[in-house]
Amino acid sequence: MTQERDEAAGVPGAGSGRQARPKVVLGVSGGIAAYKACELARRFTESGHEVRAVPTRSALHFVGAATWSALTGNPVATEVWESVHEVPHVRIGQHADLVVVAPATADLLAKAAHGLADDLLTNTLLTARCPLVFAPAMHTEMWEHPATQENVATLRRRGAVVIEPAVGRLTGKDTGKGRLPDPDALFDVCRRVLARGVAGAGCDLAGRHVVVSAGGTREPLDPVRFLGNRSSGKQGYALARTAAARGARVTLVSANSALPEPAGVDLVRVGSARELREAVTEAAADADAVVMAAAVADFRPASYADGKIKKKDGQDPEPLALVRNPDILAGLSADRPRAGQVVVGFAAETDDVLAHGRAKLAAKGCDLLVVNEVGESKTFGAEENEAVVLGADGSETAVPHGPKEALAETVWDLVARRFPGQG
Repeated sequence: MTQERDEAAGVPGAGSGRQARPKVVLGVSGGIAAYKACELARRFTESGHEVRAVPTRSALHFVGAATWSALTGNPVATEVWESVHEVPHVRIGQHADLVVVAPATADLLAKAAHGLADDLLTNTLLTARCPLVFAPAMHTEMWEHPATQENVATLRRRGAVVIEPAVGRLTGKDTGKGRLPDPDALFDVCRRVLARGVAGAGCDLAGRHVVVSAGGTREPLDPVRFLGNRSSGKQGYALARTAAARGARVTLVSANSALPEPAGVDLVRVGSARELREAVTEAAADADAVVMAAAVADFRPASYADGKIKKKDGQDPEPLALVRNPDILAGLSADRPRAGQVVVGFAAETDDVLAHGRAKLAAKGCDLLVVNEVGESKTFGAEENEAVVLGADGSETAVPHGPKEALAETVWDLVARRFPGQG
């Protein structure tokens, strides 16, 4: 694999001589979602990672050892008594650059939280000094049980990334939260965790709850028309994915975005500015940070027509009367539900970008304001962005043109420094 392909795949250190093939341990516990981990293993191997699958005995009831060996190109063991001369219960964890458990059952999470080690996978978790990622999958009742939630909180406090399960069809006829996220989305989280380095260093948001808004609000005029904007939601989704990879519990309030749901977030879909305000305010009640990346309409139609507004021959349409929408960012900044909450706003400007940005920062009262220039062919819908992050303390942080994930990383760096006690 060339350096260019390695870098595109997210392989850290590629071409630098540090390590050409990061070592990934894929732990698989005994849940029906184990079959999805096969695709995750394939994504890792195809992108240049060396993968060692460590299934539990229960996991082998769902996917056999031969499958894991064929997918990874490495032998498969489940017991500490196999290949004892290699001391696998110590060596596998010691040599790993990342350990990801997908799916992680309630039983596996409990063992990991309490330091139990009765098989090769749980021994590996104890000996690993690299980042740990858990992707839980179980029935909703099991996920919501106080014991499971306490175990998850314990793992997050220790710096592990515990990805929120998705909502959808479970086994049988059941539907709810507890579904293993899409393997591609899981791989994206793991790639980001690997890129940030050693255990703990990349999980500076562990134990934090953050709220991110994304997309563009739509203000209905009649059943078929609305006032809207060009926002795709890509920057907000990048912020949500990045926060999840850094260990945060993420609530993503999405306004009219068609983007796929990121792994590890609680997704709340909204339409109008008033719906967005209600959802963000509710989620912010226990949040450590709120990042308002959504493009919120300043105005809405003064009245709503129950039927489609018809065109009348020979007549111009009636003037459209508008009223102001609530200023969500200013409201959040002025009425913070908890001490130390960090509030971040976004300002999309078309001219005098920094001057308008500084004025808006003062008016809104937020801690940080991300200011960028927008237009019909700038920022909206693009994969790249560039911005200046203005701080209420007078700081300015320029983010050069690049992927929206890079801007997201900078924003979370600045947010993390502003948490109480961080200095």
